Amino acid sequence: MNPSLLSDDDYYPLIEARHSDPFRLLGIRLEGDRTVARVYRPDAAQVTLAEEGGAARRFPLALKGDGVFEADLGTEPAPLRYRCEYVGHDGATWSQLDPYAFPAVLGEMDIYLFNEGTHYDVYKKLGAHLLELDGVRGVHFAVWAPNAQRVSVVGDFNHWDGRVHPMRKMVPAGIWEIFLPEVPEGGHYKFEIRGPHGEVFLKTDPFAFYAQHGTATGCMVFDLNRYAWSDEAWMTARAQRDAIHSPMSIYEVHLGSWQKIVEEGNRSLSYTELADRLIPYVKELGFTHLELMPVAEHPFDGSWGYQVVNYYAPTSRFGNPDDFRAFVDKCHQAGLGVILDWVPGHFPKDAHGLARFDGTCLYEHPDPRLGEHMDWGTLIFNYGRNEVRNFLVGNALFWLDEYHIDGLRVDAVASMLYLDYSRKPGEWVPNCFGGRENLDALNFLKTFNEVTYARFPGILNIAEESTAWPGVSKPTYDGGLGFGFKWNMGWMNDSLRYISKDPIYRRFHQGDITFSMLYAFTEHFILVLSHDEVVHGKGSMMRKMPGDDWQKFANLRMFLAWMWAHPGKKLIFQGIEFGQWAEWNHAQSLDWHLTQYHPHGGITRLVQHLNWLYVNEPAFWELDDSFEGFEWIDFNDADNTVWSFIRKARDGTALLFVVNATPVTRTAYRIGVPAPGCYREILNTDAEVYGGSNAGNYGSRWADEHWSWQGKPHSLQIDLPPLAVVAFKREPQP
Repeated sequence: MNPSLLSDDDYYPLIEARHSDPFRLLGIRLEGDRTVARVYRPDAAQVTLAEEGGAARRFPLALKGDGVFEADLGTEPAPLRYRCEYVGHDGATWSQLDPYAFPAVLGEMDIYLFNEGTHYDVYKKLGAHLLELDGVRGVHFAVWAPNAQRVSVVGDFNHWDGRVHPMRKMVPAGIWEIFLPEVPEGGHYKFEIRGPHGEVFLKTDPFAFYAQHGTATGCMVFDLNRYAWSDEAWMTARAQRDAIHSPMSIYEVHLGSWQKIVEEGNRSLSYTELADRLIPYVKELGFTHLELMPVAEHPFDGSWGYQVVNYYAPTSRFGNPDDFRAFVDKCHQAGLGVILDWVPGHFPKDAHGLARFDGTCLYEHPDPRLGEHMDWGTLIFNYGRNEVRNFLVGNALFWLDEYHIDGLRVDAVASMLYLDYSRKPGEWVPNCFGGRENLDALNFLKTFNEVTYARFPGILNIAEESTAWPGVSKPTYDGGLGFGFKWNMGWMNDSLRYISKDPIYRRFHQGDITFSMLYAFTEHFILVLSHDEVVHGKGSMMRKMPGDDWQKFANLRMFLAWMWAHPGKKLIFQGIEFGQWAEWNHAQSLDWHLTQYHPHGGITRLVQHLNWLYVNEPAFWELDDSFEGFEWIDFNDADNTVWSFIRKARDGTALLFVVNATPVTRTAYRIGVPAPGCYREILNTDAEVYGGSNAGNYGSRWADEHWSWQGKPHSLQIDLPPLAVVAFKREPQP
């Protein structure tokens, strides 16, 4: 029996926690010609409305059953501001301002732009936001769940009871919202969702700024408006920077395993500790940028951050969001850029995450042939849905805006571009033209690049793209995808295949090491030795090197110098810079004790010197994207396993590089050069300071003005150390 003034069509959905429009029923409402006060609190035995200000009247509400309390106020003026005073079933008392007395926060334009897919500041509207509404401080909650019957915000402020605070549905957008007065910062919360078939489940906030990790999956209210940045000089200079024609040497880091505190349970460093230790280390080595493996919140450590649940929350493993901001801020103050790995290609199936968010395939494509990565056990975003594209583009802008991130390295772009990626015939659906290209993903990637570059000039958008897709780093107006740079996976694969061979066989594979120059200027490339190359049984970079220990160290030094000399920006993963023997393990610290030994310390000193040369010699990067900046001298000497080339700057400065990929010292080796004079040896990876044998050229060599060689009018006779790279710079002549 329904004892309430409500109709059965409203009463029973309300008490069964399935009503989609509680704001039409609760609070103080004009029903006919009478004013009715109504509160639904199944956890209360008594409810009284206490007016604030004015006459301070009190209105006891009668229990009508099943947690519904009502009072007929008749024609008496309704209180403008009132508190609900509760007495619980156990006698406990508490009071709160009534959330159902407050108006909607989201406006029509917010709804329109989000449904259209162009509300790029959406993170300022959805999620949990501390704000003042009608003079009252509280938290506004909003979430997109268009197919839900009911959505409630639950947390430690309402005993996680989904019956207490059902939200208002903004029709037809499918966004649910509520303003909860007096909820403090730090409050834990989730959304309780009743799906279209009546199933009830708890979900994380897709727009949460702060979230727990691991088995604790609650979100936390956090104020992003109080942090004061101190990187104005960096941000101003960045906007004017020509990244393509500037040096970029990147150190890739997994924050959880770079260094651990063994004495304290092998814990990872906090953001604050990383700022104190990691930044000076990277600066001392001469890198220009840090690339952080995904720091967005993820439940499983073993995913390294690549299976994200909370796209708008830096992981709480190392501190709160302002701690991460302070880390980025200190990087900028030290002159170090910060690139963030970003994962818009897929997300995990964790029950509290985005998967079947409102009981339906909301963020993912409903067809598993389009919506699931079988290899990774993850789901694929539905890029054809406006709101999903808005969620992702808004997320990219969020990191660039709120955290001053300098660039986004987009993971697994190839998996987004191709509908048949890692699929057998019959396991994928062609596009509307019968092709294998994912047109919706293409549209999303182009939009992402256009919007982010327009709003934040000077940033770096980088594609991890492993195929020959054309124009990845060309502007969209020129038919490209619009990225600034592309990882050079071809160079990495060919070079690692070559360097892992015993030197006696390298003469038969000279083409592997020189092939990359056939396409080196078709994109804006970054040469990479990333984390992917030192895990899953692939072994560390040191273990890939052939020969005895001496040769392994020499091979690694030679390979790193070849990488720095080759056109393209540079990236290496943590541990490579000192020759770690062990394969990378995300649960363990790097083997820092190795750095006390001369061969390992020598590799570190070489990386430091390579970075110094790289930054200070424009020939390395000024014409990085043009044939004008590179010239082969000889790539045909496979019998000696030697190749040589010149890198050039705009002012005509030229650097000569010669690589000897065998453990044989070659004396009096003649190299053609374009000009006479003294050539100073600026790099020798066999130098004793790097752990080598100290074979070399006594600091410099003079060109023979009358002996043309290899098509050049002059030549040098030099000594080539074993498994080494030597580089020369012509001294200005009087």
